[in-house]
Amino acid sequence: MRYTPVRQYYVPVRGRSNILAQKPSKLTKKTLHWLIVLSTIPLFGFVTAFGIAPSAAPLQEVHIKKVVRDLYLPEILPELESTTENLFWRHETIRRGDTIAAILERLDINQQDKIDFMRTARDSRAMRQLRPGKIIHAQTTSDGNLQSLRYLFGNEELFLIEKAEQAYQISEQKIELESQIQMKSGTVNSSLFAAADNAGIPNAIAVQMIDILASEIDFYRDLRRGDRFTVVYETLMDNDGEFTKNGKVLAIEFANRNKIYQAIHFESSNGSSGYYTPTGESLRKAFLKAPLDFSRISSGFSKKRFHPVLKKWRAHKGIDYAAPRGTPIKTTANGVIKYIGTQRGYGKLIIVKHNDQYETAYGHLSNFAKGLKKGSRVNQSDIIGYVGMTGMATGPHLHYELRVNGVQRDPAKVILPTAPPIAKKDASAFQNQAASLIARLDIMRNLYLASLN
Repeated sequence: MRYTPVRQYYVPVRGRSNILAQKPSKLTKKTLHWLIVLSTIPLFGFVTAFGIAPSAAPLQEVHIKKVVRDLYLPEILPELESTTENLFWRHETIRRGDTIAAILERLDINQQDKIDFMRTARDSRAMRQLRPGKIIHAQTTSDGNLQSLRYLFGNEELFLIEKAEQAYQISEQKIELESQIQMKSGTVNSSLFAAADNAGIPNAIAVQMIDILASEIDFYRDLRRGDRFTVVYETLMDNDGEFTKNGKVLAIEFANRNKIYQAIHFESSNGSSGYYTPTGESLRKAFLKAPLDFSRISSGFSKKRFHPVLKKWRAHKGIDYAAPRGTPIKTTANGVIKYIGTQRGYGKLIIVKHNDQYETAYGHLSNFAKGLKKGSRVNQSDIIGYVGMTGMATGPHLHYELRVNGVQRDPAKVILPTAPPIAKKDASAFQNQAASLIARLDIMRNLYLASLN
Protein backbone atom coordinates (compact mmCIF):
# COMPACT_ATOMS: atom_id res chain seq x y z
CA MET A 1 0.00 0.00 0.00
CA ARG A 2 1.40 3.44 -0.98
CA TYR A 3 0.70 6.78 0.75
CA THR A 4 1.23 10.15 -0.82
CA PRO A 5 3.36 12.46 1.34
CA VAL A 6 1.68 15.49 2.92
CA ARG A 7 3.01 18.96 2.19
CA GLN A 8 2.52 21.94 4.54
CA TYR A 9 1.96 25.52 3.39
CA TYR A 10 0.78 28.87 4.86
CA VAL A 11 -2.43 30.54 3.76
CA PRO A 12 -2.48 34.36 4.18
CA VAL A 13 -5.66 35.60 5.93
CA ARG A 14 -6.31 39.23 4.87
CA GLY A 15 -3.48 40.80 6.74
CA ARG A 16 -3.93 38.75 9.89
CA SER A 17 -1.81 35.94 11.30
CA ASN A 18 -0.91 33.27 8.76
CA ILE A 19 -2.65 29.92 9.20
CA LEU A 20 -0.78 26.67 9.09
CA ALA A 21 -2.72 24.13 7.00
CA GLN A 22 -2.06 20.73 5.49
CA LYS A 23 -2.61 19.71 1.85
CA PRO A 24 -2.18 16.10 0.83
CA SER A 25 -1.28 16.02 -2.84
CA LYS A 26 -3.34 12.89 -3.34
CA LEU A 27 -5.98 11.12 -1.30
CA THR A 28 -7.54 7.99 -2.75
CA LYS A 29 -10.76 6.57 -1.34
CA LYS A 30 -13.85 5.28 -3.04
CA THR A 31 -16.14 6.56 -0.31
CA LEU A 32 -14.20 9.26 1.50
CA HIS A 33 -15.26 10.40 4.97
CA TRP A 34 -13.82 13.65 6.28
CA LEU A 35 -13.92 14.64 9.93
CA ILE A 36 -12.96 18.27 10.11
CA VAL A 37 -12.32 19.71 13.53
CA LEU A 38 -11.96 23.46 13.65
CA SER A 39 -10.31 24.69 16.85
CA THR A 40 -10.04 28.44 17.26
CA ILE A 41 -7.70 29.84 19.90
CA PRO A 42 -8.42 33.58 20.23
CA LEU A 43 -5.09 34.43 21.82
CA PHE A 44 -3.07 33.20 18.81
CA GLY A 45 -5.69 33.10 16.01
CA PHE A 46 -4.93 29.58 14.75
CA VAL A 47 -7.25 27.27 12.79
CA THR A 48 -6.36 23.58 12.64
CA ALA A 49 -7.94 21.05 10.27
CA PHE A 50 -7.55 17.31 10.63
CA GLY A 51 -8.35 14.92 7.72
CA ILE A 52 -8.81 11.25 8.51
CA ALA A 53 -9.40 8.43 6.00
CA PRO A 54 -9.63 4.72 6.77
CA SER A 55 -6.38 3.06 5.68
CA ALA A 56 -8.17 -0.01 4.37
CA ALA A 57 -10.39 1.89 1.87
CA PRO A 58 -9.67 1.98 -1.90
CA LEU A 59 -7.73 5.05 -2.95
CA GLN A 60 -8.48 7.67 -5.59
CA GLU A 61 -7.52 11.26 -6.26
CA VAL A 62 -9.40 13.97 -4.42
CA HIS A 63 -9.16 17.67 -5.33
CA ILE A 64 -8.60 20.04 -2.44
CA LYS A 65 -10.31 23.45 -2.51
CA LYS A 66 -8.66 26.30 -0.67
CA VAL A 67 -10.98 28.04 1.85
CA VAL A 68 -9.98 31.39 3.34
CA ARG A 69 -11.90 32.92 6.29
CA ASP A 70 -11.37 35.92 8.51
CA LEU A 71 -10.63 35.23 12.17
CA TYR A 72 -11.61 38.10 14.43
CA LEU A 73 -9.49 38.29 17.58
CA PRO A 74 -10.97 39.82 20.71
CA GLU A 75 -9.40 43.03 21.87
CA ILE A 76 -7.04 42.42 24.79
CA LEU A 77 -7.66 45.05 27.43
CA PRO A 78 -4.89 46.16 29.79
CA GLU A 79 -5.30 44.78 33.34
CA LEU A 80 -6.98 47.27 35.58
CA GLU A 81 -4.88 48.32 38.52
CA SER A 82 -6.45 47.82 41.94
CA THR A 83 -7.24 51.09 43.62
CA THR A 84 -7.50 49.56 47.09
CA GLU A 85 -5.25 47.23 49.06
CA ASN A 86 -6.48 43.81 50.00
CA LEU A 87 -7.24 43.55 53.72
CA PHE A 88 -7.15 40.37 55.80
CA TRP A 89 -8.30 39.49 59.32
CA ARG A 90 -5.72 37.50 61.24
CA HIS A 91 -6.29 35.86 64.64
CA GLU A 92 -3.75 34.92 67.30
CA THR A 93 -4.31 33.18 70.65
CA ILE A 94 -2.48 34.61 73.65
CA ARG A 95 -0.03 32.10 75.13
CA ARG A 96 1.28 31.84 78.68
CA GLY A 97 4.06 34.38 79.18
CA ASP A 98 3.23 36.21 75.93
CA THR A 99 4.14 39.83 75.26
CA ILE A 100 2.39 42.07 72.75
CA ALA A 101 5.64 42.26 70.76
CA ALA A 102 5.67 38.46 70.39
CA ILE A 103 2.01 38.45 69.32
CA LEU A 104 2.58 41.15 66.70
CA GLU A 105 5.51 39.11 65.39
CA ARG A 106 3.29 36.03 64.97
CA LEU A 107 0.72 38.24 63.20
CA ASP A 108 3.42 39.17 60.64
CA ILE A 109 3.12 42.92 61.34
CA ASN A 110 5.90 44.92 59.65
CA GLN A 111 8.61 46.46 61.80
CA GLN A 112 7.55 50.10 61.51
CA ASP A 113 3.93 49.37 62.42
CA LYS A 114 5.09 47.29 65.39
CA ILE A 115 7.12 50.24 66.65
CA ASP A 116 4.22 52.68 66.12
CA PHE A 117 1.77 50.32 67.83
CA MET A 118 4.02 49.79 70.86
CA ARG A 119 4.53 53.54 71.22
CA THR A 120 0.80 54.29 70.99
CA ALA A 121 -0.44 51.43 73.22
CA ARG A 122 2.26 51.51 75.91
CA ASP A 123 -0.10 52.98 78.57
CA SER A 124 -3.12 50.83 77.68
CA ARG A 125 -4.73 48.75 80.44
CA ALA A 126 -5.58 46.03 77.93
CA MET A 127 -1.94 45.45 77.01
CA ARG A 128 -1.23 44.74 80.69
CA GLN A 129 -4.01 42.13 80.78
CA LEU A 130 -2.89 39.58 78.18
CA ARG A 131 -4.72 36.50 79.42
CA PRO A 132 -3.71 33.09 78.02
CA GLY A 133 -6.41 31.59 75.82
CA LYS A 134 -7.90 34.93 74.79
CA ILE A 135 -7.82 35.86 71.08
CA ILE A 136 -6.45 39.01 69.44
CA HIS A 137 -7.89 39.99 66.03
CA ALA A 138 -5.80 42.08 63.64
CA GLN A 139 -6.69 43.54 60.24
CA THR A 140 -3.63 43.81 57.97
CA THR A 141 -2.65 44.24 54.35
CA SER A 142 -0.85 41.48 52.47
CA ASP A 143 2.52 43.09 53.21
CA GLY A 144 1.95 43.36 56.97
CA ASN A 145 0.61 46.90 57.40
CA LEU A 146 -1.54 46.92 60.54
CA GLN A 147 -4.87 48.69 59.94
CA SER A 148 -6.72 47.80 63.15
CA LEU A 149 -6.51 45.47 66.16
CA ARG A 150 -9.27 44.28 68.54
CA TYR A 151 -8.96 42.57 71.91
CA LEU A 152 -11.73 41.81 74.40
CA PHE A 153 -10.25 42.06 77.90
CA GLY A 154 -11.28 42.47 81.52
CA ASN A 155 -15.00 42.55 82.20
CA GLU A 156 -16.30 42.68 78.61
CA GLU A 157 -14.20 45.70 77.63
CA LEU A 158 -13.05 46.15 74.04
CA PHE A 159 -9.57 47.46 73.21
CA LEU A 160 -9.59 48.89 69.68
CA ILE A 161 -6.69 50.52 67.84
CA GLU A 162 -7.13 51.83 64.28
CA LYS A 163 -4.87 53.55 61.78
CA ALA A 164 -6.19 56.94 60.64
CA GLU A 165 -4.06 59.17 58.39
CA GLN A 166 -0.92 57.15 59.15
CA ALA A 167 -1.39 57.48 62.93
CA TYR A 168 -2.95 55.03 65.40
CA GLN A 169 -5.92 55.93 67.59
CA ILE A 170 -6.96 53.90 70.65
CA SER A 171 -10.31 53.37 72.35
CA GLU A 172 -11.26 51.17 75.31
CA GLN A 173 -14.95 50.76 75.97
CA LYS A 174 -17.49 48.49 77.60
CA ILE A 175 -19.50 46.39 75.11
CA GLU A 176 -22.69 44.36 75.29
CA LEU A 177 -22.29 40.67 74.46
CA GLU A 178 -24.97 38.69 72.65
CA SER A 179 -25.86 35.27 74.02
CA GLN A 180 -26.30 32.32 71.67
CA ILE A 181 -27.57 28.92 72.78
CA GLN A 182 -25.64 25.72 72.00
CA MET A 183 -26.91 22.15 72.42
CA LYS A 184 -24.60 19.11 72.50
CA SER A 185 -24.80 15.41 73.43
CA GLY A 186 -22.20 12.77 74.11
CA THR A 187 -21.42 9.33 75.56
CA VAL A 188 -18.75 8.46 78.12
CA ASN A 189 -16.21 5.89 76.93
CA SER A 190 -13.24 6.75 79.13
CA SER A 191 -13.64 10.07 80.97
CA LEU A 192 -16.14 12.91 81.01
CA PHE A 193 -13.59 15.36 79.60
CA ALA A 194 -12.76 13.02 76.71
CA ALA A 195 -16.47 12.57 75.98
CA ALA A 196 -17.07 16.33 76.13
CA ASP A 197 -14.15 16.94 73.78
CA ASN A 198 -15.50 14.40 71.27
CA ALA A 199 -18.88 16.17 71.40
CA GLY A 200 -17.27 19.57 70.80
CA ILE A 201 -18.04 20.83 74.30
CA PRO A 202 -15.46 23.22 75.82
CA ASN A 203 -13.65 22.15 79.00
CA ALA A 204 -15.11 25.16 80.85
CA ILE A 205 -18.61 23.79 80.22
CA ALA A 206 -17.58 20.27 81.29
CA VAL A 207 -16.28 21.71 84.58
CA GLN A 208 -19.65 23.43 85.12
CA MET A 209 -21.44 20.13 84.47
CA ILE A 210 -19.38 18.49 87.22
CA ASP A 211 -20.03 21.33 89.67
CA ILE A 212 -23.78 21.30 89.00
CA LEU A 213 -24.15 17.56 89.65
CA ALA A 214 -21.39 17.21 92.27
CA SER A 215 -23.95 16.62 95.04
CA GLU A 216 -25.64 13.85 92.97
CA ILE A 217 -22.79 12.08 91.16
CA ASP A 218 -19.24 11.28 92.30
CA PHE A 219 -17.54 11.71 88.92
CA TYR A 220 -14.72 9.37 89.87
CA ARG A 221 -16.53 6.48 91.57
CA ASP A 222 -19.96 6.67 89.88
CA LEU A 223 -19.03 7.30 86.22
CA ARG A 224 -19.55 4.30 83.90
CA ARG A 225 -18.79 3.52 80.26
CA GLY A 226 -21.95 4.20 78.25
CA ASP A 227 -23.21 7.03 80.48
CA ARG A 228 -24.68 9.70 78.24
CA PHE A 229 -25.38 13.39 78.62
CA THR A 230 -27.04 16.33 76.89
CA VAL A 231 -26.23 19.92 77.74
CA VAL A 232 -27.69 23.31 76.77
CA TYR A 233 -25.30 26.21 77.32
CA GLU A 234 -24.54 29.79 76.30
CA THR A 235 -21.77 31.20 74.14
CA LEU A 236 -21.23 34.95 74.18
CA MET A 237 -20.51 36.87 70.96
CA ASP A 238 -19.35 40.43 70.39
CA ASN A 239 -20.99 42.99 68.10
CA ASP A 240 -19.24 41.52 65.05
CA GLY A 241 -20.51 38.02 65.74
CA GLU A 242 -17.11 36.79 66.94
CA PHE A 243 -16.99 34.23 69.77
CA THR A 244 -15.62 35.77 72.96
CA LYS A 245 -16.23 33.28 75.78
CA ASN A 246 -18.44 30.51 77.07
CA GLY A 247 -21.37 31.43 79.25
CA LYS A 248 -23.24 29.32 81.77
CA VAL A 249 -24.91 25.93 81.50
CA LEU A 250 -28.68 26.46 81.13
CA ALA A 251 -29.79 22.82 81.40
CA ILE A 252 -28.23 19.39 81.63
CA GLU A 253 -29.38 15.79 81.50
CA PHE A 254 -27.02 13.04 82.68
CA ALA A 255 -27.85 9.33 82.51
CA ASN A 256 -25.66 7.51 85.07
CA ARG A 257 -26.10 3.92 86.27
CA ASN A 258 -29.56 3.75 84.67
CA LYS A 259 -30.68 6.83 86.59
CA ILE A 260 -31.40 10.14 84.87
CA TYR A 261 -30.46 13.44 86.50
CA GLN A 262 -31.77 16.75 85.12
CA ALA A 263 -30.80 20.26 86.17
CA ILE A 264 -32.34 23.60 85.15
CA HIS A 265 -30.74 27.00 85.73
CA PHE A 266 -33.07 29.62 87.19
CA GLU A 267 -32.64 33.13 88.55
CA SER A 268 -35.22 34.01 91.20
CA SER A 269 -37.01 37.33 91.61
CA ASN A 270 -34.63 38.31 94.43
CA GLY A 271 -31.61 37.98 92.11
CA SER A 272 -30.21 34.69 93.45
CA SER A 273 -29.63 31.87 90.99
CA GLY A 274 -29.01 28.14 91.09
CA TYR A 275 -29.78 24.77 89.57
CA TYR A 276 -32.99 22.88 90.26
CA THR A 277 -34.71 19.64 89.34
CA PRO A 278 -37.67 19.95 86.91
CA THR A 279 -39.96 19.90 89.97
CA GLY A 280 -38.18 22.87 91.57
CA GLU A 281 -36.03 21.08 94.17
CA SER A 282 -32.59 22.59 94.65
CA LEU A 283 -29.64 20.53 93.43
CA ARG A 284 -27.32 22.33 95.81
CA LYS A 285 -26.93 20.07 98.77
CA ALA A 286 -25.52 21.40 102.02
CA PHE A 287 -22.50 19.11 101.41
CA LEU A 288 -20.70 17.99 98.26
CA LYS A 289 -20.31 14.25 97.76
CA ALA A 290 -16.51 14.59 97.61
CA PRO A 291 -13.90 17.29 98.40
CA LEU A 292 -11.87 16.49 95.24
CA ASP A 293 -13.04 16.70 91.63
CA PHE A 294 -11.25 13.55 90.46
CA SER A 295 -9.55 10.99 92.68
CA ARG A 296 -9.97 7.41 93.82
CA ILE A 297 -10.89 6.14 97.26
CA SER A 298 -7.85 4.30 98.58
CA SER A 299 -9.46 3.50 101.90
CA GLY A 300 -13.10 3.76 102.91
CA PHE A 301 -14.88 4.30 106.21
CA SER A 302 -14.38 1.15 108.32
CA LYS A 303 -14.60 -0.03 111.91
CA LYS A 304 -11.51 -2.18 111.41
CA ARG A 305 -8.62 -1.55 109.03
CA PHE A 306 -4.96 -2.53 109.08
CA HIS A 307 -3.04 0.73 109.47
CA PRO A 308 -0.16 0.90 106.94
CA VAL A 309 2.07 2.92 109.28
CA LEU A 310 1.16 1.63 112.75
CA LYS A 311 0.97 -1.95 111.42
CA LYS A 312 -2.05 -2.85 113.51
CA TRP A 313 -5.81 -3.11 113.15
CA ARG A 314 -7.81 -0.06 114.09
CA ALA A 315 -10.94 1.83 113.00
CA HIS A 316 -10.68 4.13 110.00
CA LYS A 317 -13.20 6.88 110.69
CA GLY A 318 -12.95 8.74 107.43
CA ILE A 319 -12.39 8.33 103.68
CA ASP A 320 -8.97 8.48 102.04
CA TYR A 321 -8.85 9.96 98.52
CA ALA A 322 -5.65 9.12 96.62
CA ALA A 323 -4.58 12.00 94.39
CA PRO A 324 -1.33 13.61 93.18
CA ARG A 325 0.47 15.96 95.54
CA GLY A 326 -0.81 19.52 95.07
CA THR A 327 -4.33 18.57 93.94
CA PRO A 328 -6.74 21.33 95.13
CA ILE A 329 -9.06 20.44 98.01
CA LYS A 330 -12.53 22.02 98.23
CA THR A 331 -14.55 22.56 101.36
CA THR A 332 -17.72 20.52 101.03
CA ALA A 333 -20.04 23.07 102.67
CA ASN A 334 -20.26 26.67 103.89
CA GLY A 335 -18.69 27.24 107.27
CA VAL A 336 -15.97 28.78 109.43
CA ILE A 337 -12.39 27.57 109.94
CA LYS A 338 -12.33 26.02 113.46
CA TYR A 339 -8.76 24.73 113.31
CA ILE A 340 -5.82 25.17 110.91
CA GLY A 341 -2.39 23.78 111.74
CA THR A 342 -0.54 20.53 112.39
CA GLN A 343 -2.00 17.77 114.55
CA ARG A 344 -0.19 14.47 115.25
CA GLY A 345 -1.05 11.73 112.71
CA TYR A 346 -3.25 14.07 110.64
CA GLY A 347 -0.24 16.18 109.67
CA LYS A 348 -1.40 19.52 108.28
CA LEU A 349 -5.10 19.67 109.14
CA ILE A 350 -8.09 21.95 108.57
CA ILE A 351 -11.37 21.56 110.49
CA VAL A 352 -14.41 23.50 109.21
CA LYS A 353 -17.43 24.04 111.46
CA HIS A 354 -20.63 24.26 109.42
CA ASN A 355 -23.26 24.65 112.14
CA ASP A 356 -23.92 23.37 115.63
CA GLN A 357 -24.27 19.83 114.27
CA TYR A 358 -21.78 19.32 111.43
CA GLU A 359 -17.98 19.60 111.02
CA THR A 360 -15.60 18.36 108.33
CA ALA A 361 -11.88 17.60 108.67
CA TYR A 362 -9.18 17.55 105.94
CA GLY A 363 -5.85 15.88 106.80
CA HIS A 364 -2.35 15.15 105.40
CA LEU A 365 -2.32 18.45 103.44
CA SER A 366 0.87 19.67 101.77
CA ASN A 367 -0.13 23.34 102.12
CA PHE A 368 -3.03 25.54 103.11
CA ALA A 369 -4.68 28.03 100.77
CA LYS A 370 -3.33 31.55 101.18
CA GLY A 371 -5.11 33.90 103.54
CA LEU A 372 -6.87 31.26 105.63
CA LYS A 373 -6.77 31.44 109.43
CA LYS A 374 -8.88 30.38 112.38
CA GLY A 375 -12.25 32.13 112.09
CA SER A 376 -12.06 32.62 108.28
CA ARG A 377 -15.41 32.11 106.56
CA VAL A 378 -15.43 29.71 103.59
CA ASN A 379 -18.10 28.82 101.06
CA GLN A 380 -18.90 25.49 99.48
CA SER A 381 -16.32 24.56 96.78
CA ASP A 382 -13.74 27.12 98.00
CA ILE A 383 -10.15 25.85 97.72
CA ILE A 384 -8.83 25.47 101.28
CA GLY A 385 -5.66 23.41 100.75
CA TYR A 386 -3.70 20.94 98.65
CA VAL A 387 -3.16 17.18 98.77
CA GLY A 388 0.02 16.01 100.49
CA MET A 389 1.36 13.23 102.73
CA THR A 390 2.16 15.00 105.99
CA GLY A 391 1.61 13.10 109.27
CA MET A 392 1.20 9.33 109.21
CA ALA A 393 0.85 8.73 105.47
CA THR A 394 2.63 6.36 103.10
CA GLY A 395 1.64 8.28 99.97
CA PRO A 396 -0.09 11.48 98.86
CA HIS A 397 -3.79 11.44 99.69
CA LEU A 398 -6.52 13.39 101.50
CA HIS A 399 -8.06 12.04 104.70
CA TYR A 400 -11.62 13.41 104.87
CA GLU A 401 -13.99 13.16 107.81
CA LEU A 402 -17.61 14.13 108.37
CA ARG A 403 -18.37 14.69 112.04
CA VAL A 404 -21.96 14.82 113.33
CA ASN A 405 -22.22 16.14 116.89
CA GLY A 406 -18.50 15.47 117.31
CA VAL A 407 -18.66 11.84 116.10
CA GLN A 408 -17.13 10.67 112.79
CA ARG A 409 -19.79 9.29 110.44
CA ASP A 410 -19.66 7.63 107.00
CA PRO A 411 -20.46 10.44 104.50
CA ALA A 412 -21.98 7.89 102.10
CA LYS A 413 -24.60 6.87 104.67
CA VAL A 414 -25.57 10.20 106.23
CA ILE A 415 -28.64 11.93 104.81
CA LEU A 416 -27.59 15.55 104.47
CA PRO A 417 -29.85 18.61 104.19
CA THR A 418 -30.48 20.43 100.90
CA ALA A 419 -30.97 24.06 99.98
CA PRO A 420 -34.53 25.48 99.86
CA PRO A 421 -36.67 24.74 96.75
CA ILE A 422 -38.13 27.32 94.34
CA ALA A 423 -40.15 29.93 96.22
CA LYS A 424 -43.90 29.91 95.60
CA LYS A 425 -43.84 33.39 94.07
CA ASP A 426 -41.34 32.16 91.42
CA ALA A 427 -43.04 28.83 90.71
CA SER A 428 -44.91 29.94 87.56
CA ALA A 429 -41.87 31.61 85.97
CA PHE A 430 -39.72 28.61 86.81
CA GLN A 431 -42.17 26.14 85.26
CA ASN A 432 -42.29 28.14 82.01
CA GLN A 433 -38.50 28.29 81.79
CA ALA A 434 -38.09 24.65 82.76
CA ALA A 435 -40.59 23.50 80.12
CA SER A 436 -38.68 25.33 77.37
CA LEU A 437 -35.27 23.98 78.43
CA ILE A 438 -36.51 20.41 78.94
CA ALA A 439 -38.00 20.51 75.41
CA ARG A 440 -34.51 21.40 74.11
CA LEU A 441 -32.99 18.53 76.08
CA ASP A 442 -35.60 16.13 74.67
CA ILE A 443 -35.00 17.22 71.07
CA MET A 444 -31.22 17.02 71.31
CA ARG A 445 -31.24 13.68 73.15
CA ASN A 446 -33.59 12.09 70.59
CA LEU A 447 -31.54 13.40 67.66
CA TYR A 448 -28.35 12.10 69.24
CA LEU A 449 -29.79 8.65 69.97
CA ALA A 450 -31.20 8.45 66.42
CA SER A 451 -27.73 9.23 65.02
CA LEU A 452 -26.27 6.24 66.90
CA ASN A 453 -28.66 3.76 65.26
